[in-house]
Amino acid sequence: MWRPDRSVRGPDRPTLRDIESLNRVFADAFTDRYSRDGLVGVRVPHLNHLVWRYALEDAGLGAMVWRDAAGQMVAFNIVHRSGTEGWMGPLAVRPDRQGEGLGSTMVRTGIEWLRSQGATTIGLETMPRTVDNIGFYSRIGLVPGHLTVTLVHDVPRRAVGTAELLSAAGAALEERLEECRRLADRVLPGVDFTREIALTQEIGIGDTTLSREDGTLTGFALWHSTPLAAGRPKDELRVLKVVAASDSAFERVLQMLQLAAVNERVSRVAIRCQTEFTQAYLRLVNLGYRVHWTDLRMLLQGHPQRVPAEGILMSNWEI
Repeated sequence: MWRPDRSVRGPDRPTLRDIESLNRVFADAFTDRYSRDGLVGVRVPHLNHLVWRYALEDAGLGAMVWRDAAGQMVAFNIVHRSGTEGWMGPLAVRPDRQGEGLGSTMVRTGIEWLRSQGATTIGLETMPRTVDNIGFYSRIGLVPGHLTVTLVHDVPRRAVGTAELLSAAGAALEERLEECRRLADRVLPGVDFTREIALTQEIGIGDTTLSREDGTLTGFALWHSTPLAAGRPKDELRVLKVVAASDSAFERVLQMLQLAAVNERVSRVAIRCQTEFTQAYLRLVNLGYRVHWTDLRMLLQGHPQRVPAEGILMSNWEI
């Protein structure tokens, strides 16, 4: 009896020519997931091509895709590393090929790649309500950690002051990047966001706000303002990384972000706060930030999330 070829090859490294295929698998898989969670009628949109470009170039050799016998994309796992911090996302399997063990293969392959690159923190984020996903990842050895809470704040029409932006560094760009590298390493040794910062500048999808005290860099925030979904207007400033040497430095970074958002002419600022930073989370709430979304951070056993002894380092594990 004839049977269809269900073989899969990979992982291969995707190129920019694969963005349409990535978008189809992404939208179909996450729409299916929402439907099975009871959110019938929700259709996940395609992502902006520039956002995909950022994700693929940031991941580098960690960007992985699997294809079927006809060469069509079946699944992908975009694996990122920022110094010693490693995480996976987005990752998805085409709905018609789920339940065949490919998801486990993808996650295990991503884990092994991160281990080979020296990552000491390894994990991903999933929706807290999706118990199937939590169970699936747990069987691979990832355990639930803290929530990551997305908080949003409306931007005032006017704001007083000026914000130092990396894009204005000119010939001092490399010096500013080195300042950011040193500050992140001081707050949490081994973590390095300079690749993401430089790539954001190169593609032109956002910027990095710098905050100083007596001329010394004490905080920075990497953000994107390019719309996440394809065809949507620019409406928010999404903060990907925040590093602050102290609580007061964190306060100054928040003020600078409001100024940057006014200049970007967006309506709100969105910050994804890991709830191990209890005081920072409560400060955001007290400043009027509203809870918008939650994700559950899951961490590979033996590769935990490290918390700074002093200061704050928030790292978004989504693109």
